[in-house]
Amino acid sequence: MCELDQLTEMGGVNRRQFTAMGALAAFATAYVPIDSALAADGALAESMVKFEAPGGTMDAFFVHPAKGKHPAVIMWPDIASLRDAFKVMARRLASAGYSVIVPNPFYKDTPAPQFADFDAFRKDNGFQKVGPWMAHNTPAAVAETAKAVVAWLDKQPSVDTRKGIGTQGYCMSGTWTVRTAAAVPDRVKAGGSFHGGNAWGDGGADSPDALFAKTKASFLIAQAKNDDAQKPEVKDAIKKAAEAAGRPATVEVYQADHGWTVPDSPVYNEAEANRAWSNLLALYAKAL
Repeated sequence: MCELDQLTEMGGVNRRQFTAMGALAAFATAYVPIDSALAADGALAESMVKFEAPGGTMDAFFVHPAKGKHPAVIMWPDIASLRDAFKVMARRLASAGYSVIVPNPFYKDTPAPQFADFDAFRKDNGFQKVGPWMAHNTPAAVAETAKAVVAWLDKQPSVDTRKGIGTQGYCMSGTWTVRTAAAVPDRVKAGGSFHGGNAWGDGGADSPDALFAKTKASFLIAQAKNDDAQKPEVKDAIKKAAEAAGRPATVEVYQADHGWTVPDSPVYNEAEANRAWSNLLALYAKAL
């Protein structure tokens, strides 16, 4: 996941500068829709939702095409949690024909948004604030939360329960994709991990690597070049674990730094972010 030294290396961009660049708007529209009928309509329905989850009340952003039933996707946010950048990403995915939920990973402690954007996280002692909240997200807790999210999704009229669920995670939640798929293997059929760093485990029973065998999903594991430079052996360990479990997994190092896929990140890389997005859509189109 994101480390203190990576924050220093990222440089700076504030919300006003970012909005002025038009990056959020560009990110939101730079896609090729899967559903041509939806592209013609283009209408989305969205809301903040709440439901009971282990240890508290989950608050989340939920967006989906205004008509019909669609495969569900769980979009786990990065360490700065649920905020506008992830709402934009969720809308973009919903516009491609999915019912998308962005849960607040720190719901047990505080409702979202905890930070307006990633720059606010960096300037507002983000690591110090998030540390105690993260401690509640043990491997077992993440699995139980994932079950609650899936159960809620399957009750929604906009979710097509005949199709599998996708899950994607960023930074600290990169490995949650495997944990989610392992927690609800009969429902989760695809997972994307983006700049999940080197927190892929130590070979123990709870390490994400060991959980591939408990899933029934296909995976896209997109690593950052600076994470890979620190520990180049990690990508090979992930490939080996997935292969041993018999799970389809594309593991690739992208030519961008940790955080490159999130549009309010100082290291956002449009070209590589769009390439990762296209690869994710291809995975979902095939697996869900």
